Amino acid sequence: MSGPALVVSTFSAALVVAAVIACGAAMIAVHPLLAVVVNVIVAVGVAPTLWQWRAVPVWRWVVYGAAAGVALGWIALLAGAR
Repeated sequence: MSGPALVVSTFSAALVVAAVIACGAAMIAVHPLLAVVVNVIVAVGVAPTLWQWRAVPVWRWVVYGAAAGVALGWIALLAGAR
């Protein structure tokens, strides 16, 4: 993996982590189950597009970063929910 690919993946992951945490924290304030349901619906809705983009040379790094960002964001939300 090259340097620019790591930069793109890292930036994509950071952006997605921030979005998942911000939206999830706001929804947890309303109801924790709402946060879980909405995050799962969004992830399932975006997955087909990301699955297609993973074959495109530049976009695959964005996809890899986004996938890592979603996982890290969910972990952060679960850790903060305790």
